[in-house]
Amino acid sequence: MVAQVALILAVLTVGLLAPDWPASARTATAIAGTTAAALGLALAGAGIRHLGASLTPFPAPAEGAELREGGVYALVRHPIYGGGVLVSLGWSLWTSPWALVPTFLLGILFEGKRRREEHWLLDRYPGYGAYRARVPRRFIPYVI
Repeated sequence: MVAQVALILAVLTVGLLAPDWPASARTATAIAGTTAAALGLALAGAGIRHLGASLTPFPAPAEGAELREGGVYALVRHPIYGGGVLVSLGWSLWTSPWALVPTFLLGILFEGKRRREEHWLLDRYPGYGAYRARVPRRFIPYVI
């Protein structure tokens, strides 16, 4: 959790303090960044809404939580992580190419967190293996 917060703060800080994108690229990166951030907010928001009371800041499933397989979870297994990476990517594209470095590291962190979380989900929910086979995308629908 601490590493995740540190990397998010790094994305923000590097984006604000590092050199901007070259002037010739700013329009394209601003459009791409806005698109990525909007998609990321929508994806993470849908994941949060669908989890409802089962939402926890920790990767271990909450006591009494139920496995969610519908809504955005029918398209992707970890939409909140995917949304977080897309928002960070959007910020990086708005601000500075150097912000892509902590954004990339955040993606690596979420991949490691996902792997640990899926071990817990397999232990907790007997149907998780079948769900994982049905929903191969981990973070972003139709992409990865």
